[in-house]
Amino acid sequence: SARPNTSAVTPCSRISSFAAMSDNESEEEMIADLSNPDVTTKYRAAGDIVNKALQKVVDACVADADIATICEMGDKIMEEETGKLYNKKDKDGKKMEKGIAFPTCVSVNELIGHFCPLKGESRQLKAGDVAKIDLACHIDGFIAAAAHTVIVGGEKVEDKKADVIMAAWNAAEAALRLVQVGNTNTQVTQAFSKIAEDFKVKPMQGVLSHQLKKHVIDGNRTIICAETAEEKVEEFEFELNEVYSIDIVMSTGEGKGKETELRSTVYKRAVENNYMLKTQKARQFISEVNKRFPALPFTLRAIEDEQVARVGISEARRHELLEEYPVLKEAHNEIVAQFKFTLLLLPGGTKKITGLPLGKLQEQAASTKSVENEDMKKLLSTSANPKKAKKKKADKDEKKEEDK
Repeated sequence: SARPNTSAVTPCSRISSFAAMSDNESEEEMIADLSNPDVTTKYRAAGDIVNKALQKVVDACVADADIATICEMGDKIMEEETGKLYNKKDKDGKKMEKGIAFPTCVSVNELIGHFCPLKGESRQLKAGDVAKIDLACHIDGFIAAAAHTVIVGGEKVEDKKADVIMAAWNAAEAALRLVQVGNTNTQVTQAFSKIAEDFKVKPMQGVLSHQLKKHVIDGNRTIICAETAEEKVEEFEFELNEVYSIDIVMSTGEGKGKETELRSTVYKRAVENNYMLKTQKARQFISEVNKRFPALPFTLRAIEDEQVARVGISEARRHELLEEYPVLKEAHNEIVAQFKFTLLLLPGGTKKITGLPLGKLQEQAASTKSVENEDMKKLLSTSANPKKAKKKKADKDEKKEEDK
């Protein structure tokens, strides 16, 4: 697939150095997909870290736990673990970029996502809450993302909470089997719709699964969670060596997000826009963002000085220097469930590198409903890791993968 315009990948401050590269270096830069084994290794390493952080955050989601504290912990694990790897400088003395690619968010019940509160605006988890945990990290711009749903307090539920969780889980399992070279994004969206119908829930409108590229968390190729008359995406076929973050969000309500009064704290630099901000605090804010978060989403909590963040954010937004990830919600008393995982479309088949197993939800989410659609039942009964007749080398690679 075509390389995106460098400005989409490279923040403005670095374009000049990018342009100054000799031809053979930019050639090297070009092979930023899975045909390069180093790239695959970086994705896998980021995936392992995401799974570790996600599991720790899941374990921390207990009754009375503070959400801001949990989010901080998830971010700290991703920072520390990425900090342990790839610490050699390159020949120009530059360090490899790595760290958080999407800050830890814990969104409860009817909140759809992006809840990553500042300390003073946090909430406590309660037994029975359905909490969605979402996070991502990267190594050298190669991003691994994941999300998982937990029922706080360990109790067993049989009502719509169980239905919506199991609908999302089965849809995730279907997507894993459908995101294969030669299949289309439309097939995946249709599967979401069929499975949601069987569980009497709705796929969430406005949710997109994106292709991932180096430093790009929201690539142009997307799978829409719910197609509507107003919201459609272009059909395409999945290709070899692509990477996707598959995001499944289901709701017991209408499947439409509404604005909330809650402060948005997750933003991403809109790299195509530049503006000289007026106040000193705002300039300090945007220069910190440009330096630390040039292309990927970040949380205001990560800005050293909260005062600077509060002043900077309003000015930066006014001049469209940032894209916002708003906290949206479903109707009161509705429940939203989410699973997200990262897939690598490798020569040996599609490989899932992030995402947790169903785990405790197997017992806790005791839905009385199940997948009834014949096509979906057939699909879900197939293995997600079909062993094809491969050359010996591929088998050896697979052995290595299994040993990991």
